[in-house]
Amino acid sequence: MTDSSSSNQAVYVYEKPVRLWHGLNALVIVALIITGYLIANPPASVDGEASDHFLMGYVRFVHFAAGYLLTVGLLFRLYWAYAGNEHAREIFLPPLLSRDFWQGVGHEILWYALLVKEPRKYVGHNPLALLAMHFAFVWGTLFMIVTGFALYGEGTGQGSWQYVLFSSWVLPVFGGSQSLHSWHHLVMWLIICFVLIHIYVAVREDKLSRQSILSTMATGWRTFRDDKPLDGSH
Repeated sequence: MTDSSSSNQAVYVYEKPVRLWHGLNALVIVALIITGYLIANPPASVDGEASDHFLMGYVRFVHFAAGYLLTVGLLFRLYWAYAGNEHAREIFLPPLLSRDFWQGVGHEILWYALLVKEPRKYVGHNPLALLAMHFAFVWGTLFMIVTGFALYGEGTGQGSWQYVLFSSWVLPVFGGSQSLHSWHHLVMWLIICFVLIHIYVAVREDKLSRQSILSTMATGWRTFRDDKPLDGSH
């Protein structure tokens, strides 16, 4: 890492476990979205013995397996938020009580709306990205895990740990299985919107901002395009 006044400075931001989790998590979410859509909107039935046509069985298996991987990945990510560097924990602990943070959110909104000429410069996530990651991704993922296990617990039965830990209280809160299915499906679409915006913003910022974006998640190193000082600590 060179001096912070240098235009070719590089800062190591995302450690290898974070980058590995990011890539695997992306694959798992894609699998969950595709299989979840097929479960909610199954293809037309075909003639013949059911044992000869196990398509939905495979779809459900992939969905359940991906759900377990999502859960294990989030637990690992929570551990690494404790064990890793400061940037590993920022999506879990945004500084919501900081005035500078909210001023940064406002500036980023104006930047994305093309109402200011120059973006600010951050080592980690910018404040608006951090806010979206925390509420849309972290809490959205947690919601999908809890409701997913609650729905899964209906199939494993009342004596299973899935039913005891999730179905027994989540189903009454949402007023039954059908309502819970609807909420689970709705938040899936919200996560799809988040993913599309996330990809668009990452590509846009990689071209227009004052720091690297896409290559940073691949290598872990943040590089900057000017020698102006950083804006904030995120």
